[in-house]
Amino acid sequence: MTDFTTTTDAQGIATIVWDVPERSMNVLSLEGLAALAALIEGALGDPEVRGVVITSGKADFAGGMDLNVIARMKAEAGAEPARGLFEGIMRMHGVLRRIELAGMDPKTKKGGKPVVAALPGTALGIGYEIPLACHRIIAAANPKARIGLPEILVGIFPGAGGTTRLARRLGAMAAAPYLLEGRTLAPDKALAAGLIDEVVAPEALIARAKEWILGAKDADLVKPWDQRGWKMPGGAPYTPEGFMTFLGASAMVMGRTQGVYPAAKALLSAVYEGALVPFDTALRIEARRFTQVLMHPSSGAMIRSLFISKQALEKGARRPEGVPDQSVRRLGVLGAGMMGAGIAQVAAAAGIEVVLIDADAAAAERGKATVAAAFAKAQKRGAMAPERAEAALARILPTADYAALAGVDLIVEAVFEDPKVKAEVTARAEAAAGPEAIFASNTSTLPISDLARASARPAQFVGIHFFSPVDRMNLVEIIRGRDTGARAVAKALDFVRQLRKTPIVVEDARFFYANRCIIPYINEGLRMVGEGVVPALIENAARLAGMPVGPLQLVDETSIELGVRIARATRAAMGADYPDDAVDQVLMRLADLGRLGRKAGAGLYDYGAGGERTGLWPGLGQIWPAAAVQPDVAEVQARLLMIQALEAVRAHEAGVLTDIREGDVGAILGWGFAPWSGGPFSWLDMQGAAEAVATCEGLSARHGPRFAPPAALRAMAERGARFYPDAAA
Repeated sequence: MTDFTTTTDAQGIATIVWDVPERSMNVLSLEGLAALAALIEGALGDPEVRGVVITSGKADFAGGMDLNVIARMKAEAGAEPARGLFEGIMRMHGVLRRIELAGMDPKTKKGGKPVVAALPGTALGIGYEIPLACHRIIAAANPKARIGLPEILVGIFPGAGGTTRLARRLGAMAAAPYLLEGRTLAPDKALAAGLIDEVVAPEALIARAKEWILGAKDADLVKPWDQRGWKMPGGAPYTPEGFMTFLGASAMVMGRTQGVYPAAKALLSAVYEGALVPFDTALRIEARRFTQVLMHPSSGAMIRSLFISKQALEKGARRPEGVPDQSVRRLGVLGAGMMGAGIAQVAAAAGIEVVLIDADAAAAERGKATVAAAFAKAQKRGAMAPERAEAALARILPTADYAALAGVDLIVEAVFEDPKVKAEVTARAEAAAGPEAIFASNTSTLPISDLARASARPAQFVGIHFFSPVDRMNLVEIIRGRDTGARAVAKALDFVRQLRKTPIVVEDARFFYANRCIIPYINEGLRMVGEGVVPALIENAARLAGMPVGPLQLVDETSIELGVRIARATRAAMGADYPDDAVDQVLMRLADLGRLGRKAGAGLYDYGAGGERTGLWPGLGQIWPAAAVQPDVAEVQARLLMIQALEAVRAHEAGVLTDIREGDVGAILGWGFAPWSGGPFSWLDMQGAAEAVATCEGLSARHGPRFAPPAALRAMAERGARFYPDAAA
């Protein structure tokens, strides 16, 4: 079977259908590209064919390129991977350019055959780059569909002509949100933005495409950039308007990426340099810049973590074998506060019936009202249709009566982080739900094995740790307790899949994985404040290293009050081994001053009446005066990144984390560990184990034993080993 097939009707219109066998979404492979090229060549060379429609045999058009193609291009080129990539990319350009020129006379621009892209649904990446080469893009009115070029989000940029074509179609400024931010749009909004040409009823899609072909004239086939005298919308770089556009774009890229994402800089260079030359030369420039990005270790790491590993985890890479489908039909949620309401919201939106329980009916109703308000906001911004919101809200039953849990197949407990409270609701809920229900705790810090002692069925007790806010955070930690059985783990994984979130499975331990690694990051920032490091230096160094939020801002966001509670609980558990006295001196002092974080309107930062940050609190410098000698930025960055990476290695060494793919994906999605690096294990691989150990030894000598390299990292350094042994060095 082939990925592309074609039929020609009585009017002489060839319809090329993209339908990759055994895949729910079309992706382009090298074999698929060759098949498409052959069908296009055949249609253009057939005198009986008047035009071509390219469409999909699936509900969507395409999800993009199979990124495993990149590794294959490199491998097939042997000792010259850059050459292999460049030549492979230029082959793609050749196929799309053949579609675009469509057999027309190169001088007169006449005699071409019209090619229309008919998009039944989502068209992303190469799935939009192919339509950009067509003469007309017609999309079905499908509100669930998304159209655009999201490649920048996985560390690359549109390299099959999408960068050059969209910039010339819209102008550099108008194209920026779709190229530099990876923004995607529903068909109606894509039409308004100029990304596509028409939106029609789904049942009229192919008929309208054929109608346009039959009425198309030679002039309709010539792209603006192939016309004599064409000028770039918004101005070329050397015009006054264009100069300001590119100057602003350069500042915007540096401001948003802090210079650590090579793809954004390369994309901007491709647009700028491409705007100075003819179109075909611009495509070669795009291919060279794309090759440059693909050869950068950052891009390879991001592709691996944010595409290959993430997809594998979402498809069930860690699901226990032999367990039948455990999809959730009816869910019980204990606790209607912020977390409980958030869990109810995403479950109801996914089509699951929810019983939302709290101590009294009024509290449960308030939880449902919170969900209703969230749905109303989603409708206001066009992200949720009113009828869908109404149906989802109707799935939530707010109540104080535990008897309503009868028939639920999964219970998620989201009450206070108090073992006694959790034990009480566990016993009540299990008694009401019946013997087959799986029970999950949403705890973020308490060991699951300890909480499972309150369960009558510990094999059916599992941890499902959602991150706040639940509707926006894609990572979910599934924690396997000492007695947790395979069905409970499978149930949790299938539930997360229903919510379209990304799961990682970790073994039981205090703080699990994500919180275990983020707490040292926060603590290192607070420790530096106590040492007299200028707070602005701490925050800016973190952002320049690629962290989305500095450690001091993160303290305020999560609340200093919570930090104090965690510190006291950890001290009680560790006793004389507690290592963070220096951190507590800063944390407790802020708490004593009533500066409890953003929710309190005062923390390490000051806040305005609307809760917006107005700047770091000047009082920090009065309580902890700036040291006479400040560390350089690189030293601060090394401390902030290494302290997280070392904790990730220790978690892996201790068996809490059993799959480094989960460590990297979880770090990026869970707390934003420098996404450009691909995650802490990828970051250590970039340095090399020997260099990482040397860095740790230096930091340990200057700042203490918390930076001492773990035995596992030392052993890797001695062997010259890597966490990802099959990845290119």
